[in-house]
This record gives sequence, C-alpha cells and structure tokens, in this order.
Amino acid sequence: MNGVAGKKRRDPLVLIQQTFEAPREQIFDAWVQKDLLEQWFAPDGCTLHIARLDVRDGGGYHWCIRNPSFGECWTIGSYLEVRRPERLIFTATIADADGIPRTPESQGHDPAWPPETTIRVTFTERAGRTIVTLEQDVSERLAKQTGAHQSWLQMLDRLRGQLAIATP
Repeated sequence: MNGVAGKKRRDPLVLIQQTFEAPREQIFDAWVQKDLLEQWFAPDGCTLHIARLDVRDGGGYHWCIRNPSFGECWTIGSYLEVRRPERLIFTATIADADGIPRTPESQGHDPAWPPETTIRVTFTERAGRTIVTLEQDVSERLAKQTGAHQSWLQMLDRLRGQLAIATP
C-alpha cells in the first residue's frame, strides 16, 4: 500500500484569478465601499442590498442578493482580515432577512452547501495592472453545480465594467 488507499480524495476548492487594468487600491475600494460594492457585487440580472457593512478586522456585514428568478439570498459574515490594499478575508453564512444564520437548505439552496465558507481575496499589482485572486473554501465541483462559481465570474466581469466606467 502506498498510504493513500482508503483516503477520500477531496475536490479542489474554488480558485479564480483575473487581471484588471486598474490600480489595486481602486479595486480594493470597490470591495469595501458600500456605494461601489452595490454597483457590481451580484450576478447578472441581480442586485445587492446592503443592510449593514463594517469593513474592519472583526467587523461584519449583512446583505442580500436579489435575483428575479430565485428570490432573495441573505448572507451575513465577519471580516477576519482587512489589509488595504493587499487582501480581504471574510466569512459568508446563509442567513435570513433578520441576520439570523439559517441552513442553506431552509433558504432554498443546495443542502450540500456548507453553512459557512471563508473567502480570501488578494490584490497583487504588477506593471499598473492588478491580479485579483479569489479563493473560497468550498468544493469547486459544488460551486459549479450550484452556480456559485459562475456567479463569481459574472460579478468580477461586472467589477471590470464598473472600473472601466470609473476610469477616465
């Protein structure tokens, strides 16, 4: 035996890396300023409503992505690390409109989705461009199956579009 037999192989986790034609400070701000975040942080056809946003180590948020087909998806979370402009680490927990944590299944999500995930976003500047690396501790297979992976891609495309509008 090679020591691997009997061990369950884990699916890779969500890892998305994209390059933006903007300084990292500008992109970082789009992740932490309410008026900017509301412009792009939702998949195509959806909107973001922010009930509470306190971006600092130990701070938190309560927001809702409104989808005309699915309905409302309320999420709460905590900011574990905020290092402008290098990185953000925050949690995401399915919740209700009152900010009470709920099971994913009770809110209409896939029952295999974990009750809480952690998202790490790093911003690396190279030659006037910014590489955004997003990691979420959920199976990439599950994220693709539920549409969460595609939602991240759509949101990053919306961010890119928003930055193009904001850049003279």
